[in-house]
Amino acid sequence: MKLNAAVAGVGNTKYGRLPDYDAYDLGMDALSAAVDDAGLGFEDIDAVIINRIPDYQRFCEIAGIDPAYVTISPGHGRFAAICIDTAVSLVMSGRARTVALVYGNNGRSAGVAYGGADDSYGSGGGAIWFPYGMTSPGAFHALMMRRHMELYGTRPEQLAEVAITFRHHASLNPGAVMRKEITLDDYMDARWICEPLRLFDYCLINDGGVALIITTPEHARDLKKPPVYIRGSALRTAFVGSMFPPEDFWNAPLADVAARSFGDAGLTREDMNALMIYDNFAPTVLFSLEGLGYCGVGEAGPFVAEGPLRLGGRYPTNTSGGHLSESYMQGWALNVEAVRQLRGECGDRQVAGATNIHYGCASPVCSSIVYSRDPS
Repeated sequence: MKLNAAVAGVGNTKYGRLPDYDAYDLGMDALSAAVDDAGLGFEDIDAVIINRIPDYQRFCEIAGIDPAYVTISPGHGRFAAICIDTAVSLVMSGRARTVALVYGNNGRSAGVAYGGADDSYGSGGGAIWFPYGMTSPGAFHALMMRRHMELYGTRPEQLAEVAITFRHHASLNPGAVMRKEITLDDYMDARWICEPLRLFDYCLINDGGVALIITTPEHARDLKKPPVYIRGSALRTAFVGSMFPPEDFWNAPLADVAARSFGDAGLTREDMNALMIYDNFAPTVLFSLEGLGYCGVGEAGPFVAEGPLRLGGRYPTNTSGGHLSESYMQGWALNVEAVRQLRGECGDRQVAGATNIHYGCASPVCSSIVYSRDPS
């Protein structure tokens, strides 16, 4: 099915520790930037989808808008793509013309920590996993990485390539939180968090806001910035038949969403100029590359060691620095980076001639979005 939607505007706040701002403030600042980026006014918004902001009604009251459609989604990072997919459906159905997607997160200043007895990752965590110390997303991904190492011989030096590459990209991004480059020695000497994962394998919990404006291609072409077309989008849950963590590293659902989104887009992996891969932890990038088909199952370690994720490589990945070095904005900022790359707005980290970019997320809800500079 050919999709018919475009990103007309994007915006974000600074990232870091921002104690003077709550989630409403951060979301509002990001939305204001996105509306200005598109050359629109708040009065042009007829649908609002918010994420990580506590109350949709309060947010709309602050914005001074009465949209025809409004909803709020849970805070899991998988919901960035779910919200974008929902916005595409609203636009294509004619139920809305201009959809604002708004994310606001003051987690760092609020002292949010992922893990511990009060943080159940996945269903049934307290009954099944907690007695063994598995009380955090990091612990689960460490378990998955250990299994990948045992099955396929993946080495720590290969995993390090992900963190080192993304930090280099962040060094070229004025908005990134962590810009000091790291070496292999830095990576290997860093402390264990949950073996085999070290400090640099973990995302950065920060405050920040992100917003996107999605509309029809026809409307987008009349606005301030060149439209970025959403040519493919697919979701697939992985809830049943495989207790988390999944034995196949999400290979099956990732392959499914990749096939469907590329089919809708009329494009292939060979057409992609860059990748934006959800990197809550460095191993997730390896699992995603395999599931999305950029390398064979079990081959991600040797694949990344050859340098394809670097700027100048075949598939420059997370050119902003991603969650590991720019900031953990739960997928939202990676989608904004895709848009800005296709507009040619990324300065020293710009991918030359970028025409098509693929966003993917490996999680209990796997997702794939294909962005393009061209409508078809």
